[in-house]
Amino acid sequence: MKKTIFFVVLMLGIATTSVSAQRIKGSDTCLPLTQKEAESFMNKNKSAKITVTGGGSGVGISALKEGTTEIAMSSRKMKFDEKIKLQEAKKNIKEIVVGYDALAVVVHPSNKLSNLTREQLEGIFTGKIKNWKEVGGTDMKIVAYSRETSSGTYEFFKENVLKNKNYMNGILSMPATGAIIQSVSQTKGAIGYVGLAYLNKDVKALHISYDGGKTSVEPTIANANNRSYPIVRPLFYYYDAKNESLVKPFIDYVLSTQGQTIVKEVGYIPVK
Repeated sequence: MKKTIFFVVLMLGIATTSVSAQRIKGSDTCLPLTQKEAESFMNKNKSAKITVTGGGSGVGISALKEGTTEIAMSSRKMKFDEKIKLQEAKKNIKEIVVGYDALAVVVHPSNKLSNLTREQLEGIFTGKIKNWKEVGGTDMKIVAYSRETSSGTYEFFKENVLKNKNYMNGILSMPATGAIIQSVSQTKGAIGYVGLAYLNKDVKALHISYDGGKTSVEPTIANANNRSYPIVRPLFYYYDAKNESLVKPFIDYVLSTQGQTIVKEVGYIPVK
């Protein structure tokens, strides 16, 4: 009888440990935020174990379908075909907005240009504009860097900035946001786009105009917060409703006052 009781207690201990373990995967834009949130959450909840990995929004949503992650991070809304595939996999998906991000257009620090219009960006990334002198810069070839197609940032930039026009053939696709920062910082004619939290002194962020050049706005948290900066997007967590009891404590923490303070500290825009 004693052996039976010990076995039951042991099994309950294993169950408790597994319940607190969860995986979060997806958007590289959400990655630094979620890593910080998870670290803070685990410091307050010693039994919790959260692993956070990037790979892109599409990768996270695919992992959610396959059951290899409990939360998918995404810097874009889930696509219709992704929703269908998840429904076919018998997943009842919930969507949560955990913060907002501004997308900054960056160039090499030596680039003397400070402003670009949306139309000029469209020309550059679709391949119609090939030299910086065409937009008021020096006579130098433009080297455009993009995120790869699985990235939500790739999708958002295409929809919001390129107005759904295709990127140029042969654009240099980078597997992660950090790779864009590194490539732009090392290439004088380079241009790319990154989440606001990734900005550093190694690149120069351009002021962007959505009114034909009348008003150019710098990508800052304040300008994103008051929406004067035009390239702002929500950041999402997706999860299967059957895992709600597992993921809700962490999501509630991210949405709490302390969690939203972390959103701001990392360089994003709080939900409230």
